[in-house]
Amino acid sequence: MSYTMRVLEQVIKRNPNEPEFHQAVTETLTSLQPYVDANPEYEKAGILERLCEPERIIIFRVPWVDDSGKVHVNKGYRVQFNSAIGPYKGGIRFHPSVNLSIMKFLSFEQVLKNSLTGLPIGGGKGGANFDPKGKSEREIMAFCQSFMTELYRHIGENVDVPAGDIGVGKREIGFLYGQYKRIVNSYDSVFTGKGLTYGGSLGRTEATGYGLVYLTEEMLRQHGDSIENKTVVVSGSGNVAIHAAEKVQQLGGKVVALSDSNGFVYDADGIDIDAVKEIKLVKRGRIYEYTDYRKNAVYTEGSKGIWGIKCDIALPCATQNELDGDDAKELVKNGCFAVCEGANMPSTSEAVKVFLENKVLYVPGKAANAGGVAVSALEMSQNAMRTSWTFEEVDQKLKEIMINIYNNIANVAKEVGHEDNFVVGANIAGFKKVAEAMMQQGVV
Repeated sequence: MSYTMRVLEQVIKRNPNEPEFHQAVTETLTSLQPYVDANPEYEKAGILERLCEPERIIIFRVPWVDDSGKVHVNKGYRVQFNSAIGPYKGGIRFHPSVNLSIMKFLSFEQVLKNSLTGLPIGGGKGGANFDPKGKSEREIMAFCQSFMTELYRHIGENVDVPAGDIGVGKREIGFLYGQYKRIVNSYDSVFTGKGLTYGGSLGRTEATGYGLVYLTEEMLRQHGDSIENKTVVVSGSGNVAIHAAEKVQQLGGKVVALSDSNGFVYDADGIDIDAVKEIKLVKRGRIYEYTDYRKNAVYTEGSKGIWGIKCDIALPCATQNELDGDDAKELVKNGCFAVCEGANMPSTSEAVKVFLENKVLYVPGKAANAGGVAVSALEMSQNAMRTSWTFEEVDQKLKEIMINIYNNIANVAKEVGHEDNFVVGANIAGFKKVAEAMMQQGVV
């Protein structure tokens, strides 16, 4: 058995009941196998064993009191996976599904994603099994303050710099940062995604969605095509999905569907982005309300059916494993030729296999959605220099980073004999930089 497969077997055995983590490691190590096995120095240095084991995991209770005076206790996490190329960097997620397996999968993927940006940031992720939906402003503040009362001791601008994720937007980051500053008595640049009045960066809100589309457009351009006049389906209706849809339409494409956890809307005339922004960002409502704005739009219960809509390009931007093998077959049957991931691991292993077998231009999330963390690193740079760049400056840097990521993964895929296999390209390109740093730093 090869070194890579022995490590994979060991990881699965040592981390039972963690299916998402197993899935992420299996996908990565399987595509790395030929490259790693051709470079025996990695085995000698135990690189894969160290790459697949987090440097540190912090698990803690988060007690808080609701508006009726009832005490609740949630579980909080911070997985600091790898700091070989810089301080840990990755979001905080508040969602009922959060568990150790999901935190480990996200932080493992973050290591390679952050490496692909070309910026000096390591990988981590955190969160809690807390659901902000239906909670009052005071309850969310109470939870965030309790969460930070433990987390503050494990983070710092040169140690670990968190950001937002599902369930954690500017409001939550404000509450988290306020409590951090109160405890440590220092105005550190320890969070990204902050409000513009206290060190946030223009363009950070749009970054993941815009970056996803910049990479998609570059990929199509290099294959003699473009987004212009293409029909696009985007899953989700949060920050990433909204701004991906917005940028698609700016480039002349037509987004015909968006979803949330309850269902999806189909608008043959093209989604009205302003209406969606009002529903989701202002009212914090549900996507079915879109039919109040556009009478010809159709709402369907259950979000799975969105992949049955005929489209040229699919951008899954909701959550992990939302798109399975049957969905992938449906997309291929309906003529979809490009799939780029705005969410983290939204396609199951079976779906990825279908895309690759059918020559779909498929880019995994660790490359396609790296725009968010890239602009987070740019926010760190601005904070360090006590300056701020214009939206246009940040947007241009984002575009350049995403084009560079595409060229990097495409070139590596071609070099190793797997042209247009961007899974192989992304994993090897991200791995090479981290592994080289680990080799140079000794066994730590």
